[in-house]
Amino acid sequence: IEEVMADLGSERPMDRLVCGDVGFGKTEVAMRAAFRAVMAGKQAAVLVPTTVLAQQHYQSFCQRFSPYPINVEVLSRFRTDAQNRETIFKLKTGLVDIVIGTHRLLSKDVHFKQLGLLVIDEEHRFGVAHKERVRALRTTVDTLTLTATPIPRTLQMAMGGVRDLSLIATPPMARKPVRTLLCHDEPKTLATAIERELSREGQVFYVHNRVKDIGKAAERVRQLAPKARVVVGHGQMKEDELERVMFDFVSGRYDILVCTTIIESGLDIPRANTIIIDRADTFGMAQLYQLRGRVGRSHQQAYAYLVVPPQAQLADDARTRVETLVRHTELGAGFAVATMDLELRGSGDILGAQQSGNVAAVGLEMFCDLLAAAVAELRGEPREEEIEPELTFETPGLIPQEYVPDVGERLQWYKRLASASSETHVQHIAGQIIDRCGPLPRETDELIKAMVAKALCRRLGIRGLEVTSRGIVVHLAPDCLVKPTSVLELIRRSPGRIALTQDMKIRLRLARDEQDCAQAAIHFLHELASYDTNSSES
Repeated sequence: IEEVMADLGSERPMDRLVCGDVGFGKTEVAMRAAFRAVMAGKQAAVLVPTTVLAQQHYQSFCQRFSPYPINVEVLSRFRTDAQNRETIFKLKTGLVDIVIGTHRLLSKDVHFKQLGLLVIDEEHRFGVAHKERVRALRTTVDTLTLTATPIPRTLQMAMGGVRDLSLIATPPMARKPVRTLLCHDEPKTLATAIERELSREGQVFYVHNRVKDIGKAAERVRQLAPKARVVVGHGQMKEDELERVMFDFVSGRYDILVCTTIIESGLDIPRANTIIIDRADTFGMAQLYQLRGRVGRSHQQAYAYLVVPPQAQLADDARTRVETLVRHTELGAGFAVATMDLELRGSGDILGAQQSGNVAAVGLEMFCDLLAAAVAELRGEPREEEIEPELTFETPGLIPQEYVPDVGERLQWYKRLASASSETHVQHIAGQIIDRCGPLPRETDELIKAMVAKALCRRLGIRGLEVTSRGIVVHLAPDCLVKPTSVLELIRRSPGRIALTQDMKIRLRLARDEQDCAQAAIHFLHELASYDTNSSES
C-alpha cells in the first residue's frame, strides 16, 4: 500500500505489479488506490476477466465506499443494454467515479472524462493487446496490475526492472495451506472426498472444463453423492440463469457446483473447501493455481484433488505442471509457481504480443542479465562489465557421486559455489556442505580451493589463472586492480621467482617441495591483493 501510494504521489505514471496469493488482500490495495484517485478528482477503472467477478467486485466496492460521495458502476453483460448505455454516458460526463467492467470496458464507445487510475485484476487472463488498448486511452494513466501468478512476460518485465513489483507475502490470520492430492479417476476416492466435505456441512467445486459433456459429468457426480444437491454452471448459460446458479450456490442452496473454469477468478465462497479438478493435466499452471485458490479461504482445512490419467499417458510438461502444484502448497506460493512457469515456458516478447516462449534460446539467467543490461543502458546508469575468470587446475576439483548421490543437489552446490561473491562466501558454503554431507573428500577440497581462487580473481579483476606443479600464471585484464608498478615491486623483492610478460601475464615459479599448488595460488593472490592495497595507501 505504501509503495502504491508513493507511486501515485510521484510525477512519473505508475506501472506497478502487485503479486499476492489468492485471498491475501490485493483488492484492498486496489480499493485504497481507487479512493485516492477519486479524491484527487480523477476516475478509476477496474478491468476484470469475468462477469461474475465484476459483479462481486461491484458489491464489495459499493459496500466499502457507501459512507463517501463516490459513484460506483459496473459494465458487463449481466446489465441490460439500457443500463450499460447509461453508465457509458455517465463515464463520459464524469458522473461515475469508479467503473468495474469486463472486456466491455475496452469497447470503442467507452470514453472517460478524466481517467486517472487503471486497475487490471487477474492480469494473466488478458492478452497484451487488451492491456495496451486501455493504456492507449491515456498515456499518463496510473496502472496497477493485480495477480497471484503473473504470466511469464509480465514477471520477466518486473524482475528486469521494466515494471515495479510489490509482493504480498503475509497470509491472513488462521489461514491454512490447501492440501493438494494427485489422484486418478477412481469413483471410491472421489466419493470419499465429497462425503468428507459434506459431512462437515461444506460445499464442493467439481471442475469439468468441457461444456459439451458437462451434463454427463454432473450425472456422474450425482451417482457419487446421491444425497447431495448438485447444480451446473458454465459460461455459455444465459446471464440471468448463471447469476441465479452462482447466487444459489453462494447462499448454500446447493452442495456441489459442477462447473467450467468460470469460477477461476476471484470468487470468494468460504464454505466451499474441497475442489476436484477433472483432467488437471490439460490446464495451465496459473489456471490450476487460481482454481485451487477458490478453496481454503476460511479457517477450515481445504483439499484440492487433481484428477489425471495414468502416469504413462501424461506428457512431460503436464506432469511438471501438476507436480509443481503438489510441491508448492505453502501459503504465498504463487510467486514460486509463476517463476517455475517462466522457466518452463520462457518470457515471450518484451516489445511484442507474445506472452511466453523464446527464453530457451539463451537460457533464463543469461536472458535476465541481457535484459538488466539493456534497462540500465536506457536509464543511463553506468554498468560495470563483470569479469568471469577462466581457471585451469592440474588437479581436478569435483563433488563425487558417492559423496552427494542426488544429481539435483550436486548441481545446486556447483551453482552456489560458482556464483559465490567472496572467499568468505565460498567458505560458508563449504561449511554447509560439511554439515550436510560430512568431511570433504580430496576432490571436493580441491574444488573449494579453486572457487576461493576464482572469487579472489573476480575481486582483483584477473581474467584467468593457470595452476600446475611447474608454476602459476595470472592473466591480467587491462583494467584490473593489480597495477604493473606493484607487480614490478614484487619482482624486485623476489628476484628469479616472479616474472611479468609483455602480454600482461604474471608467472610465479613454485619451489620443488611445494605440494599444494592450489593453496600456493591462493596465497599468491592474497599477496597481490594486500601488496597492491599497501602500495596504493603509501
